[in-house]
Amino acid sequence: MEYEYFTTIGQDSHRFEDEILDKETNTIKLGGYDVPHDRRYSANSDGDVILHSVTNAISGCTGINILGGIADKICLEDGIKDSSVYLREAMKDLGDNEIVHLSITIECLRPKLKAHIPGIRTKLSELLGIDEKRIGITATTGEGLTGFGRGEGVQVFSLMSFKRPVE
Repeated sequence: MEYEYFTTIGQDSHRFEDEILDKETNTIKLGGYDVPHDRRYSANSDGDVILHSVTNAISGCTGINILGGIADKICLEDGIKDSSVYLREAMKDLGDNEIVHLSITIECLRPKLKAHIPGIRTKLSELLGIDEKRIGITATTGEGLTGFGRGEGVQVFSLMSFKRPVE
């Protein structure tokens, strides 16, 4: 069988609320994985910027925007804050499109992510149904040139490669 390959990009960002919390008991979601942090996202949902970015990349493949439309109904009307639900909604429309690779870059000063990247990769593998070897994750502070690099929030870019049968 012959395939065509293509790539999409997704982005999302959220700022942190000002209130300082107990880092031992508070977490933020990154890729469906709980990361200890002393702030919450300022968001209607759980604010999972990785899952939002990946959902947007899938929307780039399917042409169906989930965030800002369908996810708003799920979140605001149905009260479902779990971003993995929005991701699963986006994946329903993939049809014959198969995810080949996912590359993510995260910009933030904090939380420090090095120790959490393996757990994030494992969780994304489970959610997307692809091998962990097909997922690359990098993190940067961006030398503090943006608000994300100064600790005001988190920004994520996701690049997804797909293949689909050529008819």
